[in-house]
Amino acid sequence: LGIKKSFFASITLHSFVSTTTNSNNGRREMMTKATSLTAILAALLASSSDAFIGSNRVSNAASTKASSSLYMSAALIVQNKGGGHGELGFQLAKNLSSNPKITSITILQDEACDDTAQPFASYSTDIPDVTIIKANLSDESMTAESLNSILGGESSFEYVWDNASKKPQGAGKAICDAAKAYWNTKLFTYVSSAGMYQPTPDTTFPMAETTPIKESAGQALFDNYAVELGLPLVSIRPQYIYGPKANKYDYIDWYFDRLVRNLPLLIPGDGTQKVSLTNSEDVASLLASVLNDEEAAIQQRYFNCGTDDLVSYDEVGLLCADAAGIDRANVKVEHYDADAYGKGKFPFRPSNFYVAPDTAKEKLGWVGPSHSLKGDLASYYDGYKERGGLDRKVDVMKDYEIVVASKL
Repeated sequence: LGIKKSFFASITLHSFVSTTTNSNNGRREMMTKATSLTAILAALLASSSDAFIGSNRVSNAASTKASSSLYMSAALIVQNKGGGHGELGFQLAKNLSSNPKITSITILQDEACDDTAQPFASYSTDIPDVTIIKANLSDESMTAESLNSILGGESSFEYVWDNASKKPQGAGKAICDAAKAYWNTKLFTYVSSAGMYQPTPDTTFPMAETTPIKESAGQALFDNYAVELGLPLVSIRPQYIYGPKANKYDYIDWYFDRLVRNLPLLIPGDGTQKVSLTNSEDVASLLASVLNDEEAAIQQRYFNCGTDDLVSYDEVGLLCADAAGIDRANVKVEHYDADAYGKGKFPFRPSNFYVAPDTAKEKLGWVGPSHSLKGDLASYYDGYKERGGLDRKVDVMKDYEIVVASKL
């Protein structure tokens, strides 16, 4: 770049000197031209510098998008092999692809994933501009140095979303250490879990971020390690997730499995308990909202993640019946005492156990969910049928035991 500046400067100086050998009128004209040339060259220099700086900051052309900004911000998404959070990396990458703050996206994918299953099978078609790098995230011997080498050795990730680590050991520890030592990370967002809350008899619902947690939970230990390390941690606590290209269907399938077979829905308690069932696209939207106000995100640190379109356990059953075309009058619901007979196969906690996104809305300006369970269940039921839900064998032995025991 210094050579370019000297070259342009010498041309301008030469143009000016050549005018001193001419007549006054000619000199005046040539000086005007030289001044114009200087302005043009200055503009070219600025443009050339921008292009030079921009291209120098991009480490992988396959994972970039065009940007007029001088500042290139790389995002790293660490994605687990599947399960309840299995589709979040995919949905987050889609969301970030249209965020002007992010100019390149890399997914560090656990190599144990099934490439033929969703969402992994859709990586190449749905997020083609995202770089996918696979690694053994169950490797307990992984270090920051080895992880950084896997990612290219010279990568810098200003924004990290960790949707894989369950504890600050092995790959989990390496991710934190690498973010601190190598990546220049200015926002480290961890996908934790609201499942570690331990509400007391005095807890009000929805549970706030100040609700007591299980301190020995792996996610809590991860939070603590990241904070002690000095990372700019933001910890997001989602709850029950469903949505397109999901990995786990247990929650809602439990209802359809019984409804389509004309079996009773065994629901603990009186069925009025609330549940937060959130579409994965809305979860990804909330995860990305940390970019709205990075300082506020780091200062608050902990955020519940879920829809505020809450429904009761009984309502979920009725909404599923509507989606399956089953008359509500034909829905059989039996309530029972979970303290006496246990939870059985029921997919949720026997008592109230739900969160709401009030803090994310207030602190991060999250606009809220764009989906509702009621609006999504028709397409969910279509997927249920495609997955063979109507024909598969369903284990209802525990249901039978509860029904019989509760009648004695």
